[in-house]
Amino acid sequence: MNMPLNTSADICDALEQARYNMVEQQIRPWNVLDEAVLELLHTVPREDFVPPAYQGMAFSDTEIPLNPSVTESERLGQVMLAPRVDARMLQDLRVLPTDRVLEIGAGSGYMAALLAASAERVVSLEIVPELAEFARENLRSAGIDNAEVRLADGALNPIPDGPFDVIVLSGSVAEVPQKLLALLRDGGRLGAYVGNLPVMRATIVRRSGDRFETTQPWDVVVPRLRNFPEPSSFKF
Repeated sequence: MNMPLNTSADICDALEQARYNMVEQQIRPWNVLDEAVLELLHTVPREDFVPPAYQGMAFSDTEIPLNPSVTESERLGQVMLAPRVDARMLQDLRVLPTDRVLEIGAGSGYMAALLAASAERVVSLEIVPELAEFARENLRSAGIDNAEVRLADGALNPIPDGPFDVIVLSGSVAEVPQKLLALLRDGGRLGAYVGNLPVMRATIVRRSGDRFETTQPWDVVVPRLRNFPEPSSFKF
């Protein structure tokens, strides 16, 4: 008798092989070498945070739309970032078990889940009501109870619960927001994607007393976060 081609074991094996390929072929070659971060990519199930329509893209080296309309997702920046981008930002921020973390742009909740696996507590802000609920449900389903998603605009609304040890902007901005730097605890780190097309840089800011030390270790292009200031387009 022939065995069925799509048993639960077959599906599980295929998922684990795809996850392994994602880590070894996309993430590790992109200078993500921290074994703790690589282990998180194996243990936090990325496929559980992907919209059902895009399950086949869960482990792809690409951004995944979070809106039924791909065009609208791209226009509004409503995407899951490529896994190598989340992984390298996580590596550079060096999140500790005692850290309190603020994320701007919850999206699907995947980055919040990665952060929560390393930190004491995560507060993630999301401007789109449907995405905020999607992220909450994904985190609940994953059994993650130290990450909270709030419906709020990180650019315009007051942000309670500070100061934070780590702040992550899961989308690009024209410049590092001073409002968020003020929420960093001494010794805290902020990670953002800063610049304008065609050039953006991953930007890590570390606070030391009243001083802020900035490094820009790698290039990347990611969609914009909404409502943060843009440079003036006026020219003489």
